[in-house]
Amino acid sequence: MVSGYIAALSMSTLAVCRSIYTEEQFHKTYGSPKDLERPPLRLRDRLARSCTCSAHAFLQLLKRRVPILSWLPKYKLKKWLLGDLIAGLTVGIVHIPQGMAFALLTSVAPVHGLYTSFFPVVLYMLLGTGHHVSTGTFAVMSLMTGSVIDEHLAQNPLDRNLTSEKQSDIYAQRIGMAAAIAFLMGIIMVAMFVLQLGFLSTYLSEPIVKAFTNAAAFHVTISQIQNMLGLPLPRFTGSFTIFKTLASVFHSLPKTNVTELVISILCLIVLIPIKELNARFRTKLRTPIPGEIVMVLVATGVTFASSLDSRYNVQIVGSIPAGFPAPKLPSLKVIPKIVGDTIAITFVGYALSVSLAMIYAEKHRYSIDSNQELLAHGISNIVSSLFTCFPSSATLATTNILESAGGHTQLSGFFTSGVVLIVLIWIGPLFNYLPKAVLGCINVVSLRQMFLQFRELPELWKISKTDFSVWVVTWMAVVVLNVEVGLAVGVVFSMMTVVCRTQRAQCTVMGRAVSTEIYRPVEQNDKLYEIPGLKILSYNSPIYYGNRDIFKEAVSRIVGLTQEKIRKREKALLVLEQARKMNISVVDSGIANPVFQQDGCILTPEADMEIKSLIIDCTGVIFIDSAGAHLFIQMCTDCQKAGMYLLLAGCNEKVLRTLQCSGIMDHLSAEQVFVTVHDAACYAEQNMASGSYHLGPVPPLCC
Repeated sequence: MVSGYIAALSMSTLAVCRSIYTEEQFHKTYGSPKDLERPPLRLRDRLARSCTCSAHAFLQLLKRRVPILSWLPKYKLKKWLLGDLIAGLTVGIVHIPQGMAFALLTSVAPVHGLYTSFFPVVLYMLLGTGHHVSTGTFAVMSLMTGSVIDEHLAQNPLDRNLTSEKQSDIYAQRIGMAAAIAFLMGIIMVAMFVLQLGFLSTYLSEPIVKAFTNAAAFHVTISQIQNMLGLPLPRFTGSFTIFKTLASVFHSLPKTNVTELVISILCLIVLIPIKELNARFRTKLRTPIPGEIVMVLVATGVTFASSLDSRYNVQIVGSIPAGFPAPKLPSLKVIPKIVGDTIAITFVGYALSVSLAMIYAEKHRYSIDSNQELLAHGISNIVSSLFTCFPSSATLATTNILESAGGHTQLSGFFTSGVVLIVLIWIGPLFNYLPKAVLGCINVVSLRQMFLQFRELPELWKISKTDFSVWVVTWMAVVVLNVEVGLAVGVVFSMMTVVCRTQRAQCTVMGRAVSTEIYRPVEQNDKLYEIPGLKILSYNSPIYYGNRDIFKEAVSRIVGLTQEKIRKREKALLVLEQARKMNISVVDSGIANPVFQQDGCILTPEADMEIKSLIIDCTGVIFIDSAGAHLFIQMCTDCQKAGMYLLLAGCNEKVLRTLQCSGIMDHLSAEQVFVTVHDAACYAEQNMASGSYHLGPVPPLCC
């Protein structure tokens, strides 16, 4: 049955007989997009329409802006509740140690990590559109925030020589700046939502995001060495941070606290195998093994029972107050200092959040609203900053756990926040004796997925060497330079590769497959043939100021459209015109094809004219700017002087409109712009056969 179908398919033929269509004739016959466009509304009418409100419109707007009102009434209780409950509790248990660990990375007190693991989760449940997104503390965001804080507040609260009161003052200054960053980040996101700038996240391509997170993981790991070894090291900022930190570590190795080193080794020995087991058996385990929370409980109990903090000078978390802080506005006086850094943090946080949301939305076949995500994360950060939280975003590890544990909807965030709430109100003070070395180990182990991104490089090299170069350049820039500058370098380099690819696009000569209307590059297939006297050129790139000269040079090289050739033909025409004025009669002299010579050169309008017609296939030209349009006008003039008949084919509406507005129709007739390459080729072929070009009705096309 299948072989019969294939045989029938191979014997299928296609026969078409129609008129040759120029763009003008096609629009007259079938209409143009302008005919379908409604006349633009006046500003007053548009304002009146946008301000008109009805109960139905208000309800729809409310559902779009508060998505829980849309999905909660449709919630399938029996089908989804158990999965959301298990996933939410699992993620909540993971949030507790990770929140405190990432607070340490942000250079603030660990309790603020618990606050940041609570408020954003609740707010995203109400406003977010990603069903499987878990928000809260994230290593990359914490690292970037901590770098900004260390840049402006140099004194390190981890200095063992400081009194507890002085440490509290430093932590208060640091959380004040962290909350101000979160507040400003939320304001920027809400402003982006108002301006509908959700598309900006697309400028962070997948290679940039993966290289950035991988390199940031190195920054996180190196920054945690001091906590794992118990070294009183300053936190470096700016370029070459990793190398400065490593040099400081090697210099201070004799001061290593052996007890904290042993604690770190034991934690890594336990946590790494548990992470591997969770990853390898994720499909078989109903919930991941909660290695982090078990390690936190055991380490806290051992430290308290053995008085490791007083006997061996082990650094502990310290006082964790029960309950919530009173809401207050962050310190706004520091905002002018942090605007530039906060914009970078905002861009990264939003791009990572939307990327995660889109990955799981595509996997589970639902859609997200990128602009609504801006509003959700913006309001989350604004409200959270009032409760001394640092910047939050979607988190990679807990989102993976949420999805693999069977979460279905945002309701899982309710159970996650419930777990964190219980810790904040009742259990939090029990973690006072938790060693900071354990939190450092949790930070390092949580980066497992980011480090494993190296495995994707060989496949990326096979798929696209350009994307591979973007990955490597971004990674190197983030590792060598600081995180913000490295990200900027990656984005600029990625955009430059796009520009370079448009400049490196080749102008190819097209040939026709025998007895078909199919045109392909002649270089790739020797079975294609070129129509004598006709040259078809295709350019698969926009034509703009950056590549117009490259395109012009390529056309001139292929067609031979040089100034010397143009001058040669103009001289021949001038001599012929002078001959006519001298009443030289070609018929009377019996010369069928007059030939004039000057300086040893044959001067006839037909000399050296192998190409009579030139077709530019604009199918791959997605847009053209004013510089490119002026180049086309110049090409029209040069072709006329060189005796070539220029035809355009396959122009989209935007390209055609730009060319028309630039005045190309003063140099090109409407009969020289065709719908397809085959229309133009048939028209040129028939007219070359007749020996002249006519600008009247075009003949029919049969193929």
